[in-house]
Amino acid sequence: MVSSGDMAGKAATLSDVARHAGVSIATASKALNDRGDVAAATKARVVAAAAELAFTPNAMARGLLAGRTGTVGLLTSDLEGRFMIPILMGAEDAFGAGRINVFLCDARGDAIREQHHLKELLSRRVDGIIVVGRQTDPRPSLGQDIPVPVVYAYAPSDDPRDLSLTPDNYAGGRLAIEHLLSCGRRRIAHISGEPSYAAAQDRLAGARAALAEAGLEFVGAPMLSEWTEHWGRDAGALLLQRHPDIDAVFCGSDQIARGVLDSARDLGRSVPDDLAVIGYDNWEVLATNARPELTSIDANLQQLGRQAAQRVFDAIDGVDIGEGSHHLPVRLVIRGSTIARR
Repeated sequence: MVSSGDMAGKAATLSDVARHAGVSIATASKALNDRGDVAAATKARVVAAAAELAFTPNAMARGLLAGRTGTVGLLTSDLEGRFMIPILMGAEDAFGAGRINVFLCDARGDAIREQHHLKELLSRRVDGIIVVGRQTDPRPSLGQDIPVPVVYAYAPSDDPRDLSLTPDNYAGGRLAIEHLLSCGRRRIAHISGEPSYAAAQDRLAGARAALAEAGLEFVGAPMLSEWTEHWGRDAGALLLQRHPDIDAVFCGSDQIARGVLDSARDLGRSVPDDLAVIGYDNWEVLATNARPELTSIDANLQQLGRQAAQRVFDAIDGVDIGEGSHHLPVRLVIRGSTIARR
């Protein structure tokens, strides 16, 4: 602990307040700036520590609050994409209504348009930028000369010096298989989307690892082609005809899973009694209107957006937010396609 006597002759810093309160610098920053995710007791302890040390925001190194505009840029490449909206919603939730102004720019996957939007955001002197990609494949970095903090969400930067937050698709694949195994399924097949996508390969790798730990492997070769219901119907029908004894299908998306459910129904297979089907993405409009409702892996995209916004906040406050690609947890949402509803 740092005592007020130890601070004699020099101005207290945010780091001093954090040590005195027994919290991280990030938590101290959140408490003093009245942002969420800080317990009332913790906030009171930080405020008391700041008062005891005679800490004022103006004493922050290099004047952390000086020159702020209260604006953040959200730069996306696919505003209409169903993955982008929950990420943007989560980020805006973290920014808080009316407290941070958000400039939203859609580059539509065009690198030239993206550079134009980037220059426009910097000309408006935004305090930070969140870059949201359209898929989990690495994307080109904006570079290291950007004068404000940049956090990449969903699609990681190809530069390890950048900070990137992306869903843990490998863990999602493991989670799907572990759920099927817990339901007593042993003859499991896999149908997924475009094989060139990192998401497809990561989910497949995680699933294979979980099967291997159980002494199993997929029935037949995994079938990868498109992220569509049509592909799910075609692949599902072929799979069930070739391997009628399978008892579960792990699908790389909810759209594919919906197609598999259609083919299972057409071929007289009962879901989930003799065939369990699990999807991915937890796209609720598809999952909850499927027959039966679809068990799925949720990528927690709103939480990812909130985390990205919080990292920008921390960087603005002078906290070292680190670098590299960080995989955030996903979760299992169980519905009637894997466990019968009574």
